[in-house]
Amino acid sequence: MSQVVVPDIGDFKEVEVIEVLVKPGDAVSKEQSLITLESDKATMEIPSPAAGVVKELKVKMGDKVSQGTPILELDAEEKPKSGEKRGEQKPKTEASSDLTVPVPDIGDFKEVEVIEVLVKPGDAVSKEQSLITLESDKATMEIPSPAAGVVKEIRVKIGDKVSRDTPILVLKSKDQALAGAPKPAAPKAAAPAPAPAPIAAAPASRPVPREPQEEATAKPHASPSVRKFARELGVDLTRLRGSGPKGRILQSDVQAFVKGVLQGAPASAPAAKAGGALPFSLPSWPEVDFAKFGPVEVKPLSRIQKLSGPYLHRNWISIPHVTQFDEADITELEAFRKAQTVETEKQGFKLTMLAFMIKACVTALRQYPVFNSSLDRSGESIVIKKYFHIGVAVDTPGGLVVPVVRDADRKGVFDLAHELADISKLARDGKLKPGDMQGGTFSISSLGGIGGTAFTPIINAPEVAILGVSRSAFRPVFAGKDEKDKDSFKARLMLPLSLSYDHRVIDGATAARFSSYLVSVLSDIRKLIL
Repeated sequence: MSQVVVPDIGDFKEVEVIEVLVKPGDAVSKEQSLITLESDKATMEIPSPAAGVVKELKVKMGDKVSQGTPILELDAEEKPKSGEKRGEQKPKTEASSDLTVPVPDIGDFKEVEVIEVLVKPGDAVSKEQSLITLESDKATMEIPSPAAGVVKEIRVKIGDKVSRDTPILVLKSKDQALAGAPKPAAPKAAAPAPAPAPIAAAPASRPVPREPQEEATAKPHASPSVRKFARELGVDLTRLRGSGPKGRILQSDVQAFVKGVLQGAPASAPAAKAGGALPFSLPSWPEVDFAKFGPVEVKPLSRIQKLSGPYLHRNWISIPHVTQFDEADITELEAFRKAQTVETEKQGFKLTMLAFMIKACVTALRQYPVFNSSLDRSGESIVIKKYFHIGVAVDTPGGLVVPVVRDADRKGVFDLAHELADISKLARDGKLKPGDMQGGTFSISSLGGIGGTAFTPIINAPEVAILGVSRSAFRPVFAGKDEKDKDSFKARLMLPLSLSYDHRVIDGATAARFSSYLVSVLSDIRKLIL
């Protein structure tokens, strides 16, 4: 058992924990990120120094930490290699009062992109004032001035790649004696420690995930100082459109937003991504004091609802939804399922209708591959996937989650039923990992266990379709004429289906054919083996 602590993060102390990326029981690999810290100069992820299992967390979101603060207890499988501290870089003197300010020690990062130049020639800067902003795949960091003075010459521009010792600018310094350049906020390797000492997390890139993953979060593109400025003013950065390079939110954007709100202008909509711009001019949300009408109770949204809400809103207003409704006669299928119940219970799992639904959907997706595709970012092509990863919506106490059953085409109905039981338990226990909910090609949302006859499920972008399943019920179905030439009806178990699809990719006729084919497969399960 080893204790993982905050490594050397430069001169920063009492840095806030803004994200805890693991929980007790999680298996972590070496260099996998554990927590995210944010100061007024940088956002950084602290990686694990070794592979192992998380036994206990020592920090939570909002905590303030410094070098040596315990992060967690790790049952480590290997010891991290000790790193070496680099010496601090002192600015080079060009003249008696002119200093060439270089990039100081930024850890193991090389060729880091300059995304902002925060000063210009002639500007008076104070000691520790930020000069440029750098961004790597792990951190955004601002490089501060080692001394007060006046900027004489800028030697970098936006888009340049810099490393340690790269000249930033020439400063006409007011300080005559400098001990050394301040360190930017970037994680550095931990110092060697004897075996019984706590393990210091060593910075490095994150490991390759076990499954192909899509980006799960969409954080506003802004530097730490702008984030802090926005927090102080109570501004939600997701509501701003950045005017800087690559859509970066600048301090002037925050100021303009606040000015607009104070002047009574409607709040901006969340920043839209490429291919999904939403030029709507909508009225602002009504502000109502509900308490004046009667007693009220304010309950915060769950974490899952807060995370999923913006994406559901985006998908609903940016994808032209059409829903095709149909019914499948599952009388024989339900009889077959019940006949297998004794066998599956002996094996320790329940054979649900959902397992057959997944198998039937895979068969239909093979027949109509456009439903197993995604629209590319340009909106001019579709990407048809040759794999079948089916997302299944699971209702949990914290909200709706959609774990993915991978390679469903390679699994039998019993295998699918067993896996559904496992992932449903993980979902309800809150133990799903981000990778478990990514990579889906088609989704199923089943409300059959609750009730209802039809609904319109929201497409889970970048997928192009989702199947909603309601509660089955016995209904009279016309069976022809009887011996006396009278209309004959039989009670049949009918399953309502609601297929929502992206009308940019799928037209109505194709959707109707897909739905009809799926109904035919569910009505005669022998088609699953064809």
